[in-house]
Amino acid sequence: MAVAARRDTRMGCAEFKRWAEGRPDAERWELLDGEPVLMSPPRERHQAIVANLIRRIGDLADGKGCRAMPGLGIVSPAQDDFVPIPDVVVRCGPPLPDGYAEDPLLVAEVLSPSTMSLDRGRKIDFYRTVPSLKVLLIVYSDEVRVELWRREAEDWGVQALGLDGSLALPELDGTVPVRDIYRGLAI
Repeated sequence: MAVAARRDTRMGCAEFKRWAEGRPDAERWELLDGEPVLMSPPRERHQAIVANLIRRIGDLADGKGCRAMPGLGIVSPAQDDFVPIPDVVVRCGPPLPDGYAEDPLLVAEVLSPSTMSLDRGRKIDFYRTVPSLKVLLIVYSDEVRVELWRREAEDWGVQALGLDGSLALPELDGTVPVRDIYRGLAI
């Protein structure tokens, strides 16, 4: 009896970039464990939080010659089959020739109920492999809660903050009140 050989169909980063180039601009794809995954449009509350983050963190980033922006893919030399697109990326240096950053300083993921387990699990594991990354923000959309993950020597520390807390961001020489991240939303 003949048995067909099973081919590994997992994509690496280079193949994913070529594949994604041919997709319509309106589509946003992530590469998760070698599989392209189409991202659904986020809810308005989610987008309001992202806009608030970009506005507040962007003001701090500007002062350091950096930029806060949405929609960049993050790549790590440690994991070729994973290219997530966080909600906010802060990076410094010259503009990128494409939409993929190897050198983020800060990333923020705004949690949605449907993506929470992936964002709080597999993506955190990935982000910890990005050498330049100093700060990871996990921002809840269904409650006022922000987790501030910070690289500390060889490990990461985490701090949970509520409505009256402030994100201390010495990397950007400033702070962001948690209240400002949820500005304009019922909390």
